[in-house]
Amino acid sequence: MSPATLTKTVAVLGASFGGAGAAQVLARGLPKGWRVVVVDRNTHLNHLYVLPRYAVLPGHEHKAFIPYTTMFRGSDMSATSVVLHAQVTSLSPHSVTLSRAFPEHGVDSATRRLPFDYLIYALGSHMPAPVDLWGPVADESVVIPPSQGTKAEGMQWLKRFQKRVERSPSVLVVGSGALGIQYATDIAEVYPTTHVTLLHSRERLLPKFEQQMHDEIVSRLSALNVTTILGDRLDLSSVSSGKTLRSSNGTLERVVRTQSGREVSAELILLCTGQTPNTALMEALLPKAVVPDGPNKGCVRVQRSMQVAVPAPTSSPGQGGWDDTGMRLHVPYPHLFAIGDAADAFGAMNAGHTAHSQGDIAARNILTLIKRASGASDAGAELEHYVAPPDGIKVTLGLRHGVSKIRGPVQAHADGVPDLNAKYMWKVFGIDVEDADMYK
Repeated sequence: MSPATLTKTVAVLGASFGGAGAAQVLARGLPKGWRVVVVDRNTHLNHLYVLPRYAVLPGHEHKAFIPYTTMFRGSDMSATSVVLHAQVTSLSPHSVTLSRAFPEHGVDSATRRLPFDYLIYALGSHMPAPVDLWGPVADESVVIPPSQGTKAEGMQWLKRFQKRVERSPSVLVVGSGALGIQYATDIAEVYPTTHVTLLHSRERLLPKFEQQMHDEIVSRLSALNVTTILGDRLDLSSVSSGKTLRSSNGTLERVVRTQSGREVSAELILLCTGQTPNTALMEALLPKAVVPDGPNKGCVRVQRSMQVAVPAPTSSPGQGGWDDTGMRLHVPYPHLFAIGDAADAFGAMNAGHTAHSQGDIAARNILTLIKRASGASDAGAELEHYVAPPDGIKVTLGLRHGVSKIRGPVQAHADGVPDLNAKYMWKVFGIDVEDADMYK
């Protein structure tokens, strides 16, 4: 069946944990005459959770990039569904414009438009600089060509980051979410002579969780000789002030200041803060669908069906549902869905497992809507509703140690492996490989 005769398309923007999972559910359930088209700027899935480790510890960087080649394996749609390597440049109610043409898949060179009947917006977040493979490496000022999102480029980025960390005698890590904690403990363990300082604006680490979580992390930081500064925030104006000093070993270090006036010196500064939802395309289409302020600023409003929503008109009080603040919502385009970090999903934490479950629900609801539109006899099912699970997390505290809170009490463990068992995630995506095969 050629693209010209494939008149029905479900587009999935973003092929990370949520988007890839949704695409697989769709490919297994869509009727004949439909296809799934996934668009992602990367050639491989970037395994985000191993990036901090691989940016410090050499020898494993090839394991962080998982091929998309098996996404549709085993489904009836494997011959017609496709992953397109491109960036999305604009979004309209029934089409997206791509950075490249794919004539063989119905995206012509004149318009580069991909029409769709349903869409799942799974473009995630813009990541902090220490894991932004599309940005500069640490504080390097070397001009590099724009990234094309390839595995080779990603591996090279990690190797350059490794070298930058290796030659630094002192590191200041700003921000003590999971990312900052992982960087601080990994650097301190891999390079025990490097002086590592961790700065966090709150008095407690990971305050969503029990005191025991904080205590376990602080204990491990102390064991690794990490200097921990809590309850003080970096004065960002001091980062660009250019103040330096010569340390006792002759190294030129940057000097920054906290809001309390405390000065901290380090040769390398890693800002592990500032993750922001990647929702500019949706905001251009539906400005009122994006939360304008508050803790969920920038996220796309959704119904519990994961359909994109806007505040309901006051003249239509009976329409729509509510968000978790009590605002009444209305769905202007029932065929548009949003999931993952980009979505204001009823208190769900930003994580791969929550994005995956939201993607499953969005995909199944699309299948239900397609059945309804076709008049199928079993099309009477209600759309599924998403309910956020209790918060859970697993944080590494060096190469072997870690702490977790997953459906039970906080637990400390010391059974970690250097590569964070990357092979497991390859298997999740249908690729059973040995280490030597993970370069593809």
